[in-house]
Amino acid sequence: MRNKKNLKLLSLLLALALVFSLVGCQTSEPATNVEEPVAQQESVAVETPKEPEKPVVNMDRSDTGKNGMLATAKPEASEVGIEIMKNGGNAIDAAVATAFALGVVEPNASGLGGGGFMIIRFAETGEEAFFDFREVAPGNATADMYELDEEGKVVNEGKTVGGKAAGIPGEVAGLLTALETYGSMSREEVMQPAIDIAENGFLVTDNFVGIIQDNFEKINKFDATKEIYLKNGLPFEAGDTIKNPDLAETLKIIVKEGKDGFYKGQVAEDIVKAANDAGGIFALEDLANYELKMREPVKGTYRGYEIISAPPSSSGGTHVIQLLNILENFDVKGAGHNTTEGLHLWSEASKLMFADRGKYMADTDFVDVPLAGLASKDYAKVLAEGIDKTKAAEKVSFGDPYKYESGSTTHFSVMDKEGNMVAVTKTINYFFGSGVGVPGRGFILNNEMDDFNAEPGTSNSVEPGKRPLSSMTPTLVLKDGEPFMTLGSPGATRIIGSVAQIISNVIDHDMDIQDAVNAPRMFNQRGTLSVESRMDKDVLKELEAMGHEIDIRGELDAYFGGAQCIIMEEGLLHGAGDPRRDGQAVGF
Repeated sequence: MRNKKNLKLLSLLLALALVFSLVGCQTSEPATNVEEPVAQQESVAVETPKEPEKPVVNMDRSDTGKNGMLATAKPEASEVGIEIMKNGGNAIDAAVATAFALGVVEPNASGLGGGGFMIIRFAETGEEAFFDFREVAPGNATADMYELDEEGKVVNEGKTVGGKAAGIPGEVAGLLTALETYGSMSREEVMQPAIDIAENGFLVTDNFVGIIQDNFEKINKFDATKEIYLKNGLPFEAGDTIKNPDLAETLKIIVKEGKDGFYKGQVAEDIVKAANDAGGIFALEDLANYELKMREPVKGTYRGYEIISAPPSSSGGTHVIQLLNILENFDVKGAGHNTTEGLHLWSEASKLMFADRGKYMADTDFVDVPLAGLASKDYAKVLAEGIDKTKAAEKVSFGDPYKYESGSTTHFSVMDKEGNMVAVTKTINYFFGSGVGVPGRGFILNNEMDDFNAEPGTSNSVEPGKRPLSSMTPTLVLKDGEPFMTLGSPGATRIIGSVAQIISNVIDHDMDIQDAVNAPRMFNQRGTLSVESRMDKDVLKELEAMGHEIDIRGELDAYFGGAQCIIMEEGLLHGAGDPRRDGQAVGF
């Protein structure tokens, strides 16, 4: 009996020790080599510790205004653009100011070391402009510049990390050219807010902490990068402030000297040295000769709405139109939103579209791309007729759009009360780009060379001065010829589907813009249907029975981007930010 009492007492003491270890303020190393009481002991009830509650996500990132609206990935950047418009600036002034500010407060996604696209439409005249300030391959680049393994994959992260991953940045040329062409304010007026934030610092969010943690190994490889984005060698914590005085000084040089302050002189020399010290092949001539491209937007329609979007070197605009053209052959509204039938149609149409993208799309300055065929409704009808509504196709091949020829990143949207529209998607590609920080300059070089095919002989293989294929899709939508929507998203190849799904959510399913952004998304490029976990589980089981391979991701997964959108209805501007990131719309 004594042994049993001793065992009972020992069990009680162990249980109490466990409780105190769970609720106590002090933390200690876990005990090791503790013998368990024998089986005859009497059990003592111990309250199971609760799992930490998930942070409550604010799903409403919307705002409404009469005079102006910004929807960006960061509320600080949205406020910058709104203040510019309040001070008399036009939509282009606001866009340029916002873009420079985003490079400070969201440096993981874009900045001076990257590039992007801007699409503009003026309400009064209907004039449209498209600025392609995508990065380009260095002059010393070659189609066989990356070492491949037996499976054809690049070894040692050569295309994604280090100097050889970086293309020649285009952001400064793009933003300043847009300001000079259509803006009304000076460089100092639109860039001072970004300088102020760089000097005074910005607040670290939970989202940004997670991104730093996920990219800790890359950041830690480069001294100039970790000096800014690590704190005592470790990731920052939510609530900390990050200051970047080196970036502020670089911005001041650009204010004073314009594009030459970046593409020539000491800053250019520092960029070349940083890239080449990290294994790159930059030359000063690459920067001095960087050329912005002004291009014609691609256009299409969806159920009577006009789509105006990004041309190559973006694949996005053409393939958003192609995807919507295919779906226009089906009763998407009648199928229902994210139902078995609806998701099956989206999945099969996406696979067909991506097969064509992989075969044909590239920089049209170097490759003949059948753009008209890819955007043809007749071609889309042929593709749609090949979709089996009862089962998933096991294998999808590219089509023949030539028969129909005739003679991530960040995104933000801007619209003003006149209906002038600006959509900008810009990037350094992967979060924190190549990882290569430019010492003393406060910014990171992109890793856009990863968007080329590493194998020679394809439409998207590396060539000197060539722009790598992009999926960035800044897009404008007109209703009865009048301004209706501006939208876009980061998210690599997921951008195309995200933009198309939001357009469909509004047009087919009558959603307001915030609900259209929040709605669960899908993606299918190579046969696997990726979905957010908020999708109906019974629907997913039915899709599996139809032959779909399902990949269930997070509830609000940044894998599917971070769309920022604005709609104009009855004279009011309605903006929506994406809760998948730190998106926020701000209007006045």
